[in-house]
Formats: sequence, C-alpha cells, structure tokens
Amino acid sequence: MSELALLERALVYFIGEEIQKFGFKKGVIGLSGGVDSSLVAFLSAKALGPENVFGIILPYRLSSADSVEHAKMVVGILGINHRIIDITPFADPIIRGLSVEDKNRVGNILARIRMIVLYDLSAELNALVIGTSNKTELLLGYGTLWGDLAHAINPLGDLYKTQVWELARYVGVPDEIVRKSPSADLWPGQTDEGEIGLSYREADEILKEILENHRRPHELYDRFPKWKVDRIYGMLKRSQFKRRPPVIAKVNRVSVNFEFIAPRDWGV
Repeated sequence: MSELALLERALVYFIGEEIQKFGFKKGVIGLSGGVDSSLVAFLSAKALGPENVFGIILPYRLSSADSVEHAKMVVGILGINHRIIDITPFADPIIRGLSVEDKNRVGNILARIRMIVLYDLSAELNALVIGTSNKTELLLGYGTLWGDLAHAINPLGDLYKTQVWELARYVGVPDEIVRKSPSADLWPGQTDEGEIGLSYREADEILKEILENHRRPHELYDRFPKWKVDRIYGMLKRSQFKRRPPVIAKVNRVSVNFEFIAPRDWGV
C-alpha cells in the first residue's frame, strides 16, 4: 500500500470514528471551493457515506464566482447534500453598524458568521462540524478564532499544505481546484500566499526544519533567506495562543486544563 493510500485510509477511519463515537452519523463542512474543504468533503463522503455529508456553500457579495462553481463541482462529483446560503444579508449590517473598513476585520466577521451558520445547521441536522484547516495554516496562525478555526474534528490539522495538495490529487479532487492559488476569498484578489509573504512550499520547508528536525532559526540562514526564516518563525511564535484553549486564572487546587485534563472522549 502506498503512503498516500495509507494516509487516505487513516483519515477516513479518523472521521468515521470521531463522528460516530459521540453518537452522530452526519458531518457538516463549510465548502469554499478550495482544495482543503474539497479534500475534506472527499474523505468525509467515503467515511460517512455521501448521504450523511452536508456541504454548506456560504458566499459573500464579494466572493469569487469560481469559488461557488468549484464548490458545486465537488457536490456534483460526490453526490453529497448541499445548501447555498448567501451571508451578505447577515454580514453587511454588522460591517456597517461597526463602521468597519479594515479588510482583515471584515474577513474575521465573515469567518465568524460562516461558523455561526455551520453550527446552527449542525444543531438542525444533528451533525458535527468538520474542520478544514491544514497544519501550515494552524502553525502560522492563518485562521480566525471562533471562525474557521472552530470545529468538532479536524482531519487535515496534521497535514502540511504540500501534503494536502498531494493527497487531494490522489483521491480525485479536480485538478483545477488543486492547481488554483489558495485563497480564503476574504476580498477580491486576496491570496493566502500574498498574505503570508511566502509560498506555501517555502513555508512548509522552513516549518518542517523547525518542528520536525528541531532546528533553530539561525541554523537555517544558510539554506533560506534570513527574512523568510524570521517571518515564519515570528508567525509561529505569535500565533501560539490560537493553538491552546483560553488561559484560565488558576485559584484552586484542581483546575480545568491544568490538573483536570481528562481526554476529550472521557464520557463516551
């Protein structure tokens, strides 16, 4: 069995096991038309059956038309359930009411509105929200707390972006989705790599050296431009708070997330 076949098998098992151990049968995915959510849809359809997967397409008035078309393409290939819900009527009153002009703030508002919709539908459908953030995004803090970083389970969280591309091709995600420039589609022309300042391939190489090979930044200056190493290392450090539960003021002997650290499925 090839490495990619083994990886697919492991992630399909993970999705089925984690959804079903809590008594659920269905999963809800925010389907953006990008490679990450498309890959999660492919894996989830295999794990749960297409009839138990709900791909929710949540465009905003400035969203790319290609994003919606690519999301619908995935729905058509897999035969999963889907809904298209325009979030413009929800988002614009908030944006106007707060007089928000900063593009990053608008992006955060859109991400959190989308997660409100996904979690409401999860209650309606008796399903769990399946996350789509990959390891590179999590390590660089490229996500919105209580927005796209909110989910019940995450099958891609230990896959670098380059691994996502490889697995997506292997499982059959359409090539035009795999090849297009990664974008959170937060505003017209926005790209992930433009925001990060490096290509995902460069970021992954540096992150792997730091995390997997335990290299310090100064040890990488002979392989990568110093500014690129410092950029990635700085993003890694500054975003640590996003990868941990909110800090609790400890005043008692046994405290949540300190001494009381029961596993997530303790009550199952």
